[in-house]
Amino acid sequence: MIHIHPTTELAPRVLLPGDPGRALALAQHLLDKPLMFNHNRGLWGYTGKAADGAPLTIQSTGMGGPSAAIVLEELIDLGVTRAIRVGTCGALQAGLGHGDLIVAKGALAADGASQALGAEGEVLADPGIVAALLDAAGAGTPVGVVATTDLFYDPEPARADGWARAGMLAVEMEAAAVLQVASRRGIAAGVLLAVTDTFSPADGARSRIDEDGLLRAGERLGDVAAAALPAA
Repeated sequence: MIHIHPTTELAPRVLLPGDPGRALALAQHLLDKPLMFNHNRGLWGYTGKAADGAPLTIQSTGMGGPSAAIVLEELIDLGVTRAIRVGTCGALQAGLGHGDLIVAKGALAADGASQALGAEGEVLADPGIVAALLDAAGAGTPVGVVATTDLFYDPEPARADGWARAGMLAVEMEAAAVLQVASRRGIAAGVLLAVTDTFSPADGARSRIDEDGLLRAGERLGDVAAAALPAA
């Protein structure tokens, strides 16, 4: 592998946070005696025994579709068969608040990476993983389509307004690429997101989750995703 250099066992099931720091936090939260799976290029990954007694790998993807696509392609080459992106997002719909979880049944391919991989319109998550995530997250968890973009600081607010009017629940940066790679390579993949940013309807001002809330949201992401991805 060019970018992922395994230093321990890879589990066939993997959680994919974008942030290397979140990968470490999830490994400490979810795994018994985690070992570093990869540290090349700062893409920290870990494998250990999950609560169900079977191995689970947690591998960071970095920010954006191009990096996420590279990581998932190489993990599939190494043997991954099921994956869940666990990340953060900005809410596009009223009623979503800091720390709320969203299950994505699909992602609008508004980013370059997924489009370059052949995505048009919405890329769908694996229905079985969607159902498992909803079951693990509990009744009332929002489920719908999210928009994937290349820009965290978008100078054109009309884009987000259009996605909101089209019914997109949230905006983020990796889901469409992850789902498109999974579809092309024939593995099952899903997306679970936590809301970390909300926007004022009046002026578009961003409100960011605090550090304690972010920590709790990250742990909740890991708990739900791990429960939705049992050992085969």
